Amino acid sequence: MRNVSLRLVYLGILLFFFAAVIAAQAQDREEEIIANLAGGCVIVHVARDTIVFAAIDHAVESNSIPPRVAGVDSTHIGVLFGASEWRIPADPKPIRLDRNYQRVGPQAREDTVPGEAEPDLELIGTVFLEKLRPLVGRLHHKVDFSPDDPVFQMVIIGYAPGGYGPEVWVVEYHMEQEQIATRGEEYWQTRVLRPHFTQLYPPEKHAPHTLVESRYPANLKGPTLEEMIKSNDPRLGAVLHEPRFEKVLENLRGGTAQKAAPADSIDFMRAVMPLLAGNSSYVIGTMDEQHGMNWVVPPSEPIEKAEEDRNRPPDAPTLRRPIKP
Repeated sequence: MRNVSLRLVYLGILLFFFAAVIAAQAQDREEEIIANLAGGCVIVHVARDTIVFAAIDHAVESNSIPPRVAGVDSTHIGVLFGASEWRIPADPKPIRLDRNYQRVGPQAREDTVPGEAEPDLELIGTVFLEKLRPLVGRLHHKVDFSPDDPVFQMVIIGYAPGGYGPEVWVVEYHMEQEQIATRGEEYWQTRVLRPHFTQLYPPEKHAPHTLVESRYPANLKGPTLEEMIKSNDPRLGAVLHEPRFEKVLENLRGGTAQKAAPADSIDFMRAVMPLLAGNSSYVIGTMDEQHGMNWVVPPSEPIEKAEEDRNRPPDAPTLRRPIKP
């Protein structure tokens, strides 16, 4: 009987050892997640009754992906930068934050505390926060990433509810790490923090209305399009001297960009983007309150039909209708 008891004890120890090994292997497998970063810039021209925007791809690493556009509610789109795509080596299909996104319904705005985002934008930010949390939480090694830089960034472009008009916001998601154990190698706990909102448009009362530009990473070199226009930068070539763009440029230089004619503004962005992008890819789109979004220059990558589009609200902004030239 004693020998039987000893065998059971040894068997229990052996099973416990194997369970620990399997758990460690499972933990190691969980750690195998890679973030692909999107870098570049977004340029937004709020013209008369139309928002014209462009996103240019600037690779920040060898496996960079382009900035991608997602419809986030019925009157806003988001341009995604940073860790907007994640990969697990065992799974050939990447996890993309612009996919399987449950769009937020329209919400009325009320008076809010100065410096805080509006409730509908906070809701959009929280939806992406919940998508990021389980992905960032699988990073258990020390990440060579400055805490001052957002791991994920979204530029929200669209129209505020209640007739408040066009708006542009930058939403930044930072992460923090804490070493919690050492098991032969360091083991870190990583978490993403609540998003930080910065309003880029509209400007303060009586301030000039100019082009809006946001970059990721923030230290991306080179002058902004606004600076190039005001300095008559020769890299913009003949575009600055085109008679048909004279009125648009007058509005941009004079701080009355919101009065520029939509058709001329679209043509100007179409003409100037190849000069700014060079060999890099870019997209151009428009938004208006009545018709949502249209592509002027659509993304070159194939647009897959997302699963949630089966239940897509009829008033959600479309990302698939190319605008007629």
